Parts: sequence; C-alpha cells; structure tokens
Amino acid sequence: MTNEKKTITNRDVPAIYPVKTKIQVSVIFFVVLAIYLTSMTWTQSQMAGGFTGALGNMFNVMVKFFPPNTAVIPAVWGPMVETIQMAIIATTVAAILTVPLALLAAENVTTNKPLYLITRTFLNILRTIPDLVLAVIFVGLFGIGLFPGILALIIFSLGILAKLISETIEAVDMNPMEAMRASGANVFQMIWYALIPQVLPQYVSLVLYVFEINIRASVVLGLVGAGGIGLILNQQLGFYNYPNAMMIIIIIFIVVIAIEYISTKIREALI
Repeated sequence: MTNEKKTITNRDVPAIYPVKTKIQVSVIFFVVLAIYLTSMTWTQSQMAGGFTGALGNMFNVMVKFFPPNTAVIPAVWGPMVETIQMAIIATTVAAILTVPLALLAAENVTTNKPLYLITRTFLNILRTIPDLVLAVIFVGLFGIGLFPGILALIIFSLGILAKLISETIEAVDMNPMEAMRASGANVFQMIWYALIPQVLPQYVSLVLYVFEINIRASVVLGLVGAGGIGLILNQQLGFYNYPNAMMIIIIIFIVVIAIEYISTKIREALI
C-alpha cells in the first residue's frame, strides 16, 4: 500500500470571503473615497484664500488672543459655577425622568408593542432636535438666563440617556426576572430585585458621561443667551476683547478636564 502525498496549492485553499463580497466591498471603498476627494476639492474651492490662506489667518487671529488677561479670573468664576450648576440640575432631572422612559423603550421589559413603539418614536424625536435649537426656542419663550439653558439640557440629556439605558436593559440576563415571575413576583419586584442590580453600574456610568457632555454643551448654549460662562464668552468676543476671551477659554478647558478626570475615576470604580 502506497501513501500518496497531495500538494496543496493556492487554488485548494477556500477564500475567506466570496468573490461577490470582495467586489462589493471594493466598489463601496472606491465610492466612499471618491466622495471624500470630491468633498475636499469642493471645500477647498469654497475657501476665499484657500487652505494656505486659512492657516495664515489662523495665525493672525491667535496672535490677538495672547497673552491671556488674568485680571478677568475673579469675574469669571461666578458664571463658571452657574454653568456647572446648569449641568448638574439638567443631568439630575434627566436621570430621574429617564428611568420610566428607558423601561418603556426596552423591548424585553415592555411587552405592549404599541406602547414600546410610541416611546421609541418619542425618544427618536427628542434626539433629532439639536440642543442649540432647543436653547434658542426656550430663550425666546422665557428670556435670557439659566432657566432656558436648563430646559434645553434636560431634553437633550433625556434623549441620549433613555436610548443608551434602554439598550443596556435589553442586553441584561432575563433569567433572574423569569425566575422571580415564576415564583409570583410582580413587575415592580422583578425590576427592583432582578433588573436594577444588573443595570445600576452602567446607569451611573452613563449619567456621569452625559454630565460631562452637558458641561461642554452648556458653554455653547450660553452663546445664544442661555446663561452661564458661554454668555460671558460671547460678550467678550463681541467686544473684541480677545485676551479676556482666551482666559475664559483656558478656565473652561481646565474645569472640563478636571470634571472629566473625576468622572472617569468614578466610572472605573463602578464598572
């Protein structure tokens, strides 16, 4: 009996992806590349001085911002604290309102299909409205101040939090809830004892993440009159007080980095 050795060639090795898939991926890649190149060319043609001119203008503008005027620091801390308060209040209210909405938007918890679809549609509508547009609307309704900014941030945060937490709920292990249902527990008992322990760490982490976003967003909302440090920054830019504006930007940067660092440490401790 003879042993026949078979030489394996490249043709004998099966391809990871079929030829049709490779062609489709290649076509998509070149289409996306063409879109990028076309967009870059069009953007370049729309710039008055071209990309080189933009770099020169940026240098000229940045020269006006330095050196920062440190004399404005005492007058800036008050509005900066207001900005943080806006973010805290908005995040807290949104975190409370998110709980029922996230439960209703979770398909594995809400068995009523129409109620689930209505809640999902409502949250999708909330996310389609930019926070800046909300701030403009509320400033028009209530006037310049912190209250319009807080309302805008609440709605903005609610759309983000409810979606993320509802998806977290849909990914939980349903066996504990099924076991409690079989033992006669009601809906609230199942949620409290089986669902919340699984979701709580992610819930706190997402709330902290949205709080970081609200700190940044509240600065932008101030540009349209929604109060806080953004309102002061807009005034200084409008008066062409660039050294003052630069000092305000530096303070905002330091505060945001500090809050993000603390928030990251808290999330690492929870997860």
